[in-house]
Amino acid sequence: MATANKTERLREQEADNSAELSTLEWDDEPAGDETAAAALNESPALHLTVPAEAKDQRLDLYLVAQAPGTSRSAIQRAITGGDITVNGKTVKPSHRLSAGELVSGQIPSAPVIDALPENVPLDILYEDAEILVVNKPAGLVTHPGAGATSGTLANALVYHLQQQALQLPRRGGSSRPGIVHRLDVGTSGLLVVAKTDRAHLHLAEQFQARTVQKHYLALVYGVLKTDGGQIEAPIGRDPRSRIKMAIVPEPAGRQSLTLYRVVERLPEFTLLDVEIKTGRTHQIRVHLAHVKHPIVGDTTYDAGRVNSIKRPQLRAAIARLDRPFLHAARLGFTHPTTGAPIEFTAPLPADLQTFLTAARA
Repeated sequence: MATANKTERLREQEADNSAELSTLEWDDEPAGDETAAAALNESPALHLTVPAEAKDQRLDLYLVAQAPGTSRSAIQRAITGGDITVNGKTVKPSHRLSAGELVSGQIPSAPVIDALPENVPLDILYEDAEILVVNKPAGLVTHPGAGATSGTLANALVYHLQQQALQLPRRGGSSRPGIVHRLDVGTSGLLVVAKTDRAHLHLAEQFQARTVQKHYLALVYGVLKTDGGQIEAPIGRDPRSRIKMAIVPEPAGRQSLTLYRVVERLPEFTLLDVEIKTGRTHQIRVHLAHVKHPIVGDTTYDAGRVNSIKRPQLRAAIARLDRPFLHAARLGFTHPTTGAPIEFTAPLPADLQTFLTAARA
């Protein structure tokens, strides 16, 4: 029961954070400043005439379909706060629509949640005056959002820098000072953090130029026949689910490229080295599911593949894994002040190593 509850909490946390992300914030692309992010997150003015086929729909559910990428909670707040009206009148989110009604207004951006200092333990692999490299555990959210207002990596970083009497970087904003890229809540591994604005700018430029080397270890269902390849397919918000991404045609989907190489073939799985050349939300998970080799433990995208595993002990081990078998194992970039190439590695954490041992048996 404890494992099931933990799994549900992780999924809810990921859903809330994913739903509230602005379009500037992708898994491994630099986050923009909060002013720009808020502007992009705020919807354009709405002037919708309700069609006949939407008759009797709830207003909030109707707007979820009209504003993909915007969470239902944000829409409900806008309706309750009077930012969205029907025929010029304030109504409830549960208002049943009639054909011909005029829905108008705007969905405000979510408020910025400041990262306050908290003494959260950090696994720091490297630190100097400009940067630090952290080995993030699974379950740790990168920065505050609707699903996690405290206990995040950003909270820990603020505390860590304040202990050194350092001024917080302004780039990244008050909710994510110094954070240049992020990992999903269930993904473990390497993150580089800027301690100065100069370092943040330099690192952000490297991410934008796609010169940062980002390699992950992923265990997927099935045995790949080829030794490697690439997946190139546009990714965007899943129009049927606010908590998921999907392969979506351009322009709604953004161009995405993933490279993979087989590290080890197991009886029912394949261990991959995955390199991403772009950094879309859930990119690795969506791309590998797209080629019918979803990541083990990824209950959002595995399409029930766990049921294809015949050994009960192995199915139980997947349930205990309690998160996707995805680890940011290698990270390489140019040091922002010395200009020297620098690379870091992080071994598989204990939970993934334990499962891998069981899968090899």
